[in-house]
Amino acid sequence: MQAKRQKPGPTQRENEYARRTLLREGMRPSEARDEAFRRMILSIPPGKVSTYGAIAAAAGYPRLHRAVAKLLRSDPVVDRLPWHRIVGAGGDIRLREGGALEQRQRLELEGVRFRGDRVDLAQHLHVLRPWEA
Repeated sequence: MQAKRQKPGPTQRENEYARRTLLREGMRPSEARDEAFRRMILSIPPGKVSTYGAIAAAAGYPRLHRAVAKLLRSDPVVDRLPWHRIVGAGGDIRLREGGALEQRQRLELEGVRFRGDRVDLAQHLHVLRPWEA
């Protein structure tokens, strides 16, 4: 009896091509995707935070966390979004210098506690529920 031959996994070249395709797709303008991100961001209550990756996944675009960051950097209505409630995956603030200080101060005003430089995610992580947004 012969054993079935398994199909070989993707090559390094195929993996690299898939990664580049994903990055290009995430950086293309998409009003539907951006609107889904906005709905998720607006659903985060005061005193809670979420991550870029969680927002992308809940909006139906997993692995496009960079597109969430791009939206927040370039969106003209960002002042109406609670941008400061979005942190990196480990609870760290991903903005630079003055932006990082402002984000931390806004979060502290809402009662968010930090452990060193990171948000205490055990206490303040908001679980996104796309069906409620």
